[in-house]
Amino acid sequence: MSRLLVTGAAGFIGANFVRYWLQQHPNDHIVVVDSLTYAGNPHNLDGLLDKSCLLERVDINNTDRVMELLREHQLNTVVHFAAESHVDRSIEGPDVFIEANVLGTHSLLKAARQVWQVEAQALDAHRFHHVSTDEVYGTLSAEDPAFTEKTPYAPNSPYSASKASSDFLVRAYHHTYGLNVTTSNCSNNYGPYHFPEKLIPLTIINILHGKGLPIYGDGKNIRDWLYVEDHARGIELVLQKGQIGETYNIGGVNEWANIDIVNLLCELMDKRFAANISLHTNYPDCPAAKGQACSTLIEYVTDRAGHDFRYAIDTTFIREELGYEPAVTFEVGIERTVDWYLNNERWWQSVLDGSYRKA
Repeated sequence: MSRLLVTGAAGFIGANFVRYWLQQHPNDHIVVVDSLTYAGNPHNLDGLLDKSCLLERVDINNTDRVMELLREHQLNTVVHFAAESHVDRSIEGPDVFIEANVLGTHSLLKAARQVWQVEAQALDAHRFHHVSTDEVYGTLSAEDPAFTEKTPYAPNSPYSASKASSDFLVRAYHHTYGLNVTTSNCSNNYGPYHFPEKLIPLTIINILHGKGLPIYGDGKNIRDWLYVEDHARGIELVLQKGQIGETYNIGGVNEWANIDIVNLLCELMDKRFAANISLHTNYPDCPAAKGQACSTLIEYVTDRAGHDFRYAIDTTFIREELGYEPAVTFEVGIERTVDWYLNNERWWQSVLDGSYRKA
Protein backbone atom coordinates (compact mmCIF):
# COMPACT_ATOMS: atom_id res chain seq x y z
CA MET A 1 0.00 0.00 0.00
CA SER A 2 1.33 3.42 -0.98
CA ARG A 3 0.96 6.56 1.08
CA LEU A 4 1.14 9.52 -1.26
CA LEU A 5 1.69 13.25 -0.96
CA VAL A 6 0.24 14.74 -4.15
CA THR A 7 1.05 18.41 -4.69
CA GLY A 8 -1.16 20.72 -6.72
CA ALA A 9 -3.94 18.15 -6.82
CA ALA A 10 -6.72 20.73 -6.62
CA GLY A 11 -5.62 21.69 -10.12
CA PHE A 12 -6.56 20.10 -13.42
CA ILE A 13 -4.06 17.28 -13.93
CA GLY A 14 -3.46 16.61 -10.24
CA ALA A 15 -7.16 16.21 -9.48
CA ASN A 16 -7.63 13.82 -12.38
CA PHE A 17 -4.62 11.84 -11.16
CA VAL A 18 -6.08 11.54 -7.65
CA ARG A 19 -9.42 10.41 -9.08
CA TYR A 20 -7.71 7.81 -11.25
CA TRP A 21 -5.39 6.63 -8.48
CA LEU A 22 -8.16 6.09 -5.94
CA GLN A 23 -10.18 4.15 -8.51
CA GLN A 24 -7.23 1.86 -9.17
CA HIS A 25 -5.82 1.77 -5.62
CA PRO A 26 -8.74 2.29 -3.23
CA ASN A 27 -6.77 1.21 -0.15
CA ASP A 28 -4.02 3.78 -0.58
CA HIS A 29 -3.75 6.93 1.52
CA ILE A 30 -3.40 10.33 -0.15
CA VAL A 31 -2.63 13.74 1.29
CA VAL A 32 -3.28 16.51 -1.20
CA VAL A 33 -1.18 19.63 -0.73
CA ASP A 34 -2.38 22.71 -2.58
CA SER A 35 -2.03 26.42 -1.84
CA LEU A 36 -5.33 27.00 -3.71
CA THR A 37 -4.12 29.81 -5.92
CA TYR A 38 -6.37 30.83 -8.83
CA ALA A 39 -5.95 27.46 -10.62
CA GLY A 40 -6.57 25.38 -7.50
CA ASN A 41 -10.23 24.48 -7.06
CA PRO A 42 -11.34 22.37 -4.08
CA HIS A 43 -14.44 21.34 -6.05
CA ASN A 44 -12.14 19.37 -8.36
CA LEU A 45 -11.88 16.90 -5.47
CA ASP A 46 -15.59 16.71 -4.67
CA GLY A 47 -16.57 13.21 -3.60
CA LEU A 48 -13.00 12.16 -2.86
CA LEU A 49 -12.10 13.75 0.45
CA ASP A 50 -12.41 11.45 3.45
CA LYS A 51 -10.12 9.88 6.03
CA SER A 52 -8.04 8.25 3.28
CA CYS A 53 -7.83 11.37 1.08
CA LEU A 54 -7.11 14.64 2.87
CA LEU A 55 -6.70 18.17 1.52
CA GLU A 56 -4.17 20.40 3.24
CA ARG A 57 -3.97 24.04 2.19
CA VAL A 58 -0.20 24.40 2.24
CA ASP A 59 2.30 26.31 0.11
CA ILE A 60 5.00 23.89 -1.05
CA ASN A 61 7.59 26.52 -0.13
CA ASN A 62 6.65 25.88 3.50
CA THR A 63 9.30 23.19 3.91
CA ASP A 64 8.67 22.66 7.61
CA ARG A 65 4.96 21.98 7.10
CA VAL A 66 5.68 19.57 4.25
CA MET A 67 8.07 17.67 6.52
CA GLU A 68 5.41 17.53 9.23
CA LEU A 69 2.94 15.99 6.79
CA LEU A 70 5.47 13.42 5.58
CA ARG A 71 6.13 12.39 9.18
CA GLU A 72 2.56 12.59 10.49
CA HIS A 73 1.06 10.46 7.72
CA GLN A 74 4.13 8.27 7.16
CA LEU A 75 4.09 9.12 3.47
CA ASN A 76 6.49 7.26 1.21
CA THR A 77 5.69 8.79 -2.20
CA VAL A 78 5.55 12.34 -3.53
CA VAL A 79 3.84 13.01 -6.86
CA HIS A 80 4.64 16.61 -7.66
CA PHE A 81 2.18 18.43 -9.94
CA ALA A 82 2.14 21.84 -8.24
CA ALA A 83 3.26 24.50 -10.72
CA GLU A 84 2.35 27.74 -12.36
CA SER A 85 1.75 26.63 -15.94
CA HIS A 86 0.22 29.31 -18.14
CA VAL A 87 2.73 30.66 -20.67
CA ASP A 88 0.98 34.02 -21.15
CA ARG A 89 1.00 34.62 -17.41
CA SER A 90 4.71 33.74 -17.25
CA ILE A 91 5.44 36.38 -19.88
CA GLU A 92 3.51 39.03 -17.98
CA GLY A 93 4.87 38.10 -14.53
CA PRO A 94 7.74 35.58 -14.41
CA ASP A 95 8.59 36.02 -10.72
CA VAL A 96 5.76 33.83 -9.45
CA PHE A 97 6.88 31.04 -11.80
CA ILE A 98 10.36 31.04 -10.30
CA GLU A 99 8.86 31.08 -6.80
CA ALA A 100 6.47 28.19 -7.41
CA ASN A 101 8.24 26.01 -9.94
CA VAL A 102 11.90 26.35 -8.97
CA LEU A 103 11.93 27.27 -5.29
CA GLY A 104 8.80 25.21 -4.59
CA THR A 105 10.32 22.08 -6.12
CA HIS A 106 13.52 22.63 -4.16
CA SER A 107 11.52 22.99 -0.96
CA LEU A 108 9.84 19.63 -1.58
CA LEU A 109 13.15 17.95 -2.37
CA LYS A 110 14.68 19.28 0.85
CA ALA A 111 11.71 18.06 2.86
CA ALA A 112 11.78 14.60 1.28
CA ARG A 113 15.51 14.21 1.77
CA GLN A 114 15.33 15.29 5.41
CA VAL A 115 12.49 12.93 6.33
CA TRP A 116 13.30 9.95 4.13
CA GLN A 117 17.08 9.98 4.19
CA VAL A 118 18.34 11.88 7.21
CA GLU A 119 15.70 11.08 9.84
CA ALA A 120 14.69 7.65 8.51
CA GLN A 121 18.32 6.75 7.86
CA ALA A 122 18.02 6.09 4.13
CA LEU A 123 14.48 4.71 3.83
CA ASP A 124 14.70 2.61 0.65
CA ALA A 125 10.98 2.40 -0.11
CA HIS A 126 10.43 6.01 -1.16
CA ARG A 127 9.81 7.80 -4.43
CA PHE A 128 9.79 11.42 -5.52
CA HIS A 129 8.04 11.69 -8.87
CA HIS A 130 8.28 15.02 -10.65
CA VAL A 131 5.73 15.94 -13.33
CA SER A 132 7.14 18.19 -16.03
CA THR A 133 6.37 19.31 -19.57
CA ASP A 134 7.53 18.82 -23.14
CA GLU A 135 8.01 22.58 -23.36
CA VAL A 136 11.44 22.25 -21.71
CA TYR A 137 12.71 20.88 -25.03
CA GLY A 138 11.90 24.06 -26.92
CA THR A 139 10.28 24.04 -30.33
CA LEU A 140 10.20 21.85 -33.44
CA SER A 141 9.78 22.60 -37.11
CA ALA A 142 7.17 20.71 -39.10
CA GLU A 143 9.82 18.26 -40.33
CA ASP A 144 11.74 17.67 -37.08
CA PRO A 145 11.49 14.30 -35.32
CA ALA A 146 9.48 14.32 -32.08
CA PHE A 147 11.09 14.98 -28.71
CA THR A 148 12.76 12.04 -27.01
CA GLU A 149 14.19 11.75 -23.51
CA LYS A 150 17.60 12.58 -25.05
CA THR A 151 16.50 15.83 -26.70
CA PRO A 152 18.59 18.74 -25.33
CA TYR A 153 16.72 21.26 -23.22
CA ALA A 154 16.01 24.58 -24.94
CA PRO A 155 13.19 26.37 -23.07
CA ASN A 156 11.85 29.51 -24.71
CA SER A 157 9.45 31.03 -22.16
CA PRO A 158 9.78 31.92 -18.48
CA TYR A 159 7.36 29.06 -17.77
CA SER A 160 9.34 26.40 -19.61
CA ALA A 161 12.63 27.76 -18.23
CA SER A 162 11.28 27.43 -14.68
CA LYS A 163 10.18 23.84 -15.36
CA ALA A 164 13.56 23.00 -16.88
CA SER A 165 15.24 24.34 -13.76
CA SER A 166 13.05 22.19 -11.55
CA ASP A 167 13.82 19.12 -13.68
CA PHE A 168 17.53 19.70 -13.14
CA LEU A 169 17.07 20.08 -9.39
CA VAL A 170 15.27 16.72 -9.22
CA ARG A 171 18.05 15.12 -11.22
CA ALA A 172 20.68 16.68 -8.93
CA TYR A 173 19.02 15.38 -5.76
CA HIS A 174 19.20 11.87 -7.19
CA HIS A 175 22.81 12.01 -8.37
CA THR A 176 24.12 13.97 -5.38
CA TYR A 177 22.06 12.65 -2.48
CA GLY A 178 20.68 9.36 -3.78
CA LEU A 179 17.04 10.40 -3.53
CA ASN A 180 14.80 7.93 -5.39
CA VAL A 181 13.38 10.13 -8.15
CA THR A 182 11.64 9.78 -11.49
CA THR A 183 10.53 12.50 -13.89
CA SER A 184 7.90 12.53 -16.61
CA ASN A 185 7.56 15.15 -19.34
CA CYS A 186 4.08 15.27 -20.83
CA SER A 187 2.44 16.82 -23.86
CA ASN A 188 -0.64 19.08 -23.75
CA ASN A 189 -3.36 17.56 -21.55
CA TYR A 190 -7.10 17.92 -22.10
CA GLY A 191 -10.19 16.57 -20.35
CA PRO A 192 -12.50 17.30 -17.38
CA TYR A 193 -11.72 20.04 -14.84
CA HIS A 194 -9.42 21.90 -17.26
CA PHE A 195 -9.13 25.54 -16.18
CA PRO A 196 -11.09 27.75 -18.63
CA GLU A 197 -8.11 29.90 -19.64
CA LYS A 198 -6.62 27.00 -21.67
CA LEU A 199 -7.40 26.47 -25.37
CA ILE A 200 -9.96 23.64 -25.37
CA PRO A 201 -12.16 24.70 -22.42
CA LEU A 202 -11.87 28.36 -23.42
CA THR A 203 -13.10 27.51 -26.90
CA ILE A 204 -16.04 25.45 -25.61
CA ILE A 205 -17.18 28.08 -23.12
CA ASN A 206 -16.72 31.00 -25.52
CA ILE A 207 -18.81 29.17 -28.13
CA LEU A 208 -21.62 28.72 -25.61
CA HIS A 209 -21.56 32.43 -24.81
CA GLY A 210 -21.17 33.58 -28.40
CA LYS A 211 -17.79 35.15 -27.66
CA GLY A 212 -14.86 35.40 -30.04
CA LEU A 213 -12.45 32.48 -30.40
CA PRO A 214 -9.00 34.09 -30.41
CA ILE A 215 -6.37 32.31 -32.53
CA TYR A 216 -2.74 33.35 -32.18
CA GLY A 217 -1.04 34.22 -35.50
CA ASP A 218 -2.16 31.97 -38.33
CA GLY A 219 -3.29 29.17 -35.98
CA LYS A 220 -0.87 26.65 -37.44
CA ASN A 221 1.10 26.06 -34.25
CA ILE A 222 1.01 22.34 -33.48
CA ARG A 223 0.54 20.54 -30.17
CA ASP A 224 0.44 16.87 -29.19
CA TRP A 225 -2.78 16.33 -27.19
CA LEU A 226 -2.95 13.79 -24.36
CA TYR A 227 -6.17 12.80 -22.59
CA VAL A 228 -5.59 13.51 -18.91
CA GLU A 229 -6.58 10.01 -17.76
CA ASP A 230 -3.92 8.55 -20.07
CA HIS A 231 -1.42 10.87 -18.41
CA ALA A 232 -2.43 9.50 -15.01
CA ARG A 233 -2.08 5.96 -16.35
CA GLY A 234 1.43 6.77 -17.58
CA ILE A 235 2.49 8.15 -14.20
CA GLU A 236 1.09 5.02 -12.54
CA LEU A 237 3.34 2.88 -14.73
CA VAL A 238 6.37 5.03 -13.90
CA LEU A 239 5.67 4.73 -10.17
CA GLN A 240 5.16 0.99 -10.38
CA LYS A 241 7.82 -0.05 -12.87
CA GLY A 242 9.96 2.97 -13.71
CA GLN A 243 13.72 2.94 -13.20
CA ILE A 244 14.99 5.20 -10.41
CA GLY A 245 16.67 8.31 -11.79
CA GLU A 246 15.02 7.92 -15.20
CA THR A 247 12.94 10.34 -17.26
CA TYR A 248 9.90 9.20 -19.27
CA ASN A 249 8.08 11.18 -21.93
CA ILE A 250 4.30 10.69 -21.84
CA GLY A 251 2.53 11.79 -25.00
CA GLY A 252 -0.72 11.35 -26.85
CA VAL A 253 0.87 10.66 -30.27
CA ASN A 254 -1.81 13.03 -31.48
CA GLU A 255 -0.65 16.21 -33.19
CA TRP A 256 -3.11 18.94 -34.13
CA ALA A 257 -2.72 22.51 -35.33
CA ASN A 258 -4.49 24.96 -33.02
CA ILE A 259 -6.83 26.17 -35.75
CA ASP A 260 -7.85 22.58 -36.53
CA ILE A 261 -8.64 21.93 -32.86
CA VAL A 262 -10.85 25.02 -32.75
CA ASN A 263 -12.61 24.10 -36.00
CA LEU A 264 -13.23 20.58 -34.69
CA LEU A 265 -14.75 21.93 -31.48
CA CYS A 266 -16.96 24.25 -33.53
CA GLU A 267 -18.20 21.27 -35.56
CA LEU A 268 -18.89 19.21 -32.44
CA MET A 269 -20.83 22.06 -30.87
CA ASP A 270 -22.81 22.58 -34.08
CA LYS A 271 -23.82 18.91 -33.89
CA ARG A 272 -24.71 19.10 -30.19
CA PHE A 273 -27.02 22.06 -30.77
CA ALA A 274 -28.61 20.40 -33.80
CA ALA A 275 -29.40 17.30 -31.73
CA ASN A 276 -30.51 18.99 -28.49
CA ILE A 277 -33.02 21.82 -28.67
CA SER A 278 -32.68 22.56 -24.93
CA LEU A 279 -29.17 23.88 -25.61
CA HIS A 280 -30.75 26.65 -27.69
CA THR A 281 -32.69 27.81 -24.64
CA ASN A 282 -29.77 27.46 -22.23
CA TYR A 283 -27.27 29.21 -24.50
CA PRO A 284 -29.16 31.61 -26.79
CA ASP A 285 -26.01 33.59 -27.62
CA CYS A 286 -24.29 30.62 -29.24
CA PRO A 287 -24.26 30.99 -33.04
CA ALA A 288 -25.63 27.43 -33.38
CA ALA A 289 -28.74 28.56 -31.46
CA LYS A 290 -29.28 31.13 -34.22
CA GLY A 291 -28.74 28.73 -37.08
CA GLN A 292 -25.18 29.86 -37.72
CA ALA A 293 -21.91 27.92 -37.68
CA CYS A 294 -19.90 28.27 -34.49
CA SER A 295 -16.78 28.79 -36.62
CA THR A 296 -18.03 32.33 -37.37
CA LEU A 297 -16.65 33.23 -33.91
CA ILE A 298 -13.03 32.57 -34.94
CA GLU A 299 -10.84 35.65 -34.87
CA TYR A 300 -7.10 35.93 -35.43
CA VAL A 301 -5.04 37.94 -32.95
CA THR A 302 -1.41 39.03 -32.71
CA ASP A 303 0.85 36.07 -32.06
CA ARG A 304 2.25 35.45 -28.59
CA ALA A 305 5.84 36.52 -27.93
CA GLY A 306 8.25 33.61 -28.36
CA HIS A 307 5.41 31.29 -29.42
CA ASP A 308 6.84 27.80 -29.96
CA PHE A 309 5.73 26.39 -33.31
CA ARG A 310 5.40 22.69 -32.58
CA TYR A 311 5.61 20.19 -29.73
CA ALA A 312 5.55 16.44 -30.30
CA ILE A 313 6.56 13.53 -28.07
CA ASP A 314 8.11 10.25 -29.16
CA THR A 315 6.73 7.64 -26.74
CA THR A 316 9.00 4.80 -27.88
CA PHE A 317 10.97 4.61 -24.63
CA ILE A 318 8.03 4.45 -22.22
CA ARG A 319 6.21 2.05 -24.54
CA GLU A 320 9.15 -0.35 -24.77
CA GLU A 321 10.24 -0.04 -21.14
CA LEU A 322 6.88 0.14 -19.33
CA GLY A 323 4.27 -0.93 -21.87
CA TYR A 324 2.59 2.48 -22.04
CA GLU A 325 0.10 3.22 -24.81
CA PRO A 326 -2.58 5.93 -24.83
CA ALA A 327 -5.85 4.10 -24.18
CA VAL A 328 -8.27 6.89 -25.12
CA THR A 329 -8.38 7.91 -28.77
CA PHE A 330 -8.67 11.60 -29.50
CA GLU A 331 -12.04 11.05 -31.17
CA VAL A 332 -13.37 9.57 -27.93
CA GLY A 333 -11.53 11.91 -25.58
CA ILE A 334 -12.63 15.15 -27.22
CA GLU A 335 -16.26 13.99 -27.32
CA ARG A 336 -16.06 13.16 -23.60
CA THR A 337 -14.54 16.54 -22.90
CA VAL A 338 -17.19 18.51 -24.78
CA ASP A 339 -19.97 16.58 -23.04
CA TRP A 340 -18.34 17.05 -19.64
CA TYR A 341 -18.40 20.83 -20.05
CA LEU A 342 -21.97 20.78 -21.28
CA ASN A 343 -23.00 18.70 -18.26
CA ASN A 344 -20.99 20.64 -15.66
CA GLU A 345 -21.92 24.28 -16.17
CA ARG A 346 -22.06 24.83 -12.40
CA TRP A 347 -18.35 23.91 -12.15
CA TRP A 348 -17.06 26.21 -14.89
CA GLN A 349 -19.49 29.00 -14.09
CA SER A 350 -18.14 29.09 -10.51
CA VAL A 351 -14.66 29.47 -11.99
CA LEU A 352 -15.73 32.28 -14.31
CA ASP A 353 -17.48 34.26 -11.57
CA GLY A 354 -14.81 33.51 -8.97
CA SER A 355 -17.16 31.88 -6.45
CA TYR A 356 -15.02 28.71 -6.43
CA ARG A 357 -12.41 30.71 -4.47
CA LYS A 358 -14.84 30.83 -1.52
CA ALA A 359 -15.12 27.05 -1.22
